[in-house]
Amino acid sequence: MAAAKPNATNPRPRPRPRVAIVGAGPAGLAAAEVLCGHADVRVFDARPSAARKFLLAGKSGLNLTHGEPFDAFLARFGAARGRLAAALRALPPTAIRAWSHALGIETFVGSSRRVFPTVMKASPLLRAWLGRLTGAGVTFHFRHRWTGWDGADALVFDTPEGPARFKADATVLALGGASWPRLGSDGAWTDLLAARGVRVHPLRPANCGFDCAWRAPMQERFAGTPVKSVAIGFGHARVRGDFIVTRHGIEGSAVYALSAPLRDALEHAGSVALMVDLLPDTTLERLAQALARPRGKASLATHLRRAAGLAPVKVALLHEAHGRALPRDPLALARQIKSLPLTLLSTRPIAEAISSAGGVDLDELDAHFMLHRLPGTFAAGEMLDWEAPTGGYLLSACLATGRAAGTGAASWLDARAGAQT
Repeated sequence: MAAAKPNATNPRPRPRPRVAIVGAGPAGLAAAEVLCGHADVRVFDARPSAARKFLLAGKSGLNLTHGEPFDAFLARFGAARGRLAAALRALPPTAIRAWSHALGIETFVGSSRRVFPTVMKASPLLRAWLGRLTGAGVTFHFRHRWTGWDGADALVFDTPEGPARFKADATVLALGGASWPRLGSDGAWTDLLAARGVRVHPLRPANCGFDCAWRAPMQERFAGTPVKSVAIGFGHARVRGDFIVTRHGIEGSAVYALSAPLRDALEHAGSVALMVDLLPDTTLERLAQALARPRGKASLATHLRRAAGLAPVKVALLHEAHGRALPRDPLALARQIKSLPLTLLSTRPIAEAISSAGGVDLDELDAHFMLHRLPGTFAAGEMLDWEAPTGGYLLSACLATGRAAGTGAASWLDARAGAQT
């Protein structure tokens, strides 16, 4: 039977809209997952493969999300929580776990309430995710570095074969921040959007380490040594946990939790003092009593280890903060152990940071993550101006904003198609 010819009652099928997603990290892939049923979806990335930062972060155990109550979870996003709330509610931690399970990757909640895949790495999840996207018709274009738009508003890419152009009906930008640039997030997009009038805040290190003026013995003997079970404080904030001594200063989970206020303070001062309680589980009185025990011929370091349980790295930190001559009075010494000022001089470079702050001002976006100044162009992930601590919050927000931008782009395309009918 011959096919019916197009006419007023049998119109020619409208071609599927074309969507470009620039950035093949978690935010971009989350957008692609929403859009693949609405459009011809093309994902472009400068690197030779997808989600390289995601893979590296997952080598030591992929922290997918966090299992704390949702109100506490939302509060981790600080000043940006109001603008991110709808996206995070639409894809809460429970939904992220269900999504992972649907890909065949089971998860569990650790003692810290952090959520991990049972396989404890990223590659199986990414493999399953990319397989599902490819099966749904998503096309990937790697080694395509976005360089802006041409005169006809087509996207322009540098490729090994030369410049390439793609005219999209909608675009989702998911270009990341500027941490770990060798994996693809180099922040080069900031000038491209600023040239279009989009307000972009400077990218700054987040969840980062800090420089200290260590003396040579500290660098040589203790670089790489963990400092366990301490409490650190800055301003009104106090965090329990561990950190690591590096050749340059300190880094680690407890430090990352305070990195935002420490970084902001350093931008207005030449240095800041981080207060460290080396023995937070021991009261000042009990510690003074322990230190008052007869020392005999033991060295001070040995006495501190035997009487107070201070590891050598903690004794070294005492000397860094207070010099070689520590007080002989037990109470005065106990006070120094319980309130040790550690001087921080600067943040480590953004290339070493786990994540970055700054980026596209959230007021530049409508409720659907579309840029007011660039209709049809949406933005998601770490390129937006929000930050959060480690613990699954970063990945959660990248997935949630990616899905929100994808949903917004799908609605925008549907509205345009309806207006043209």
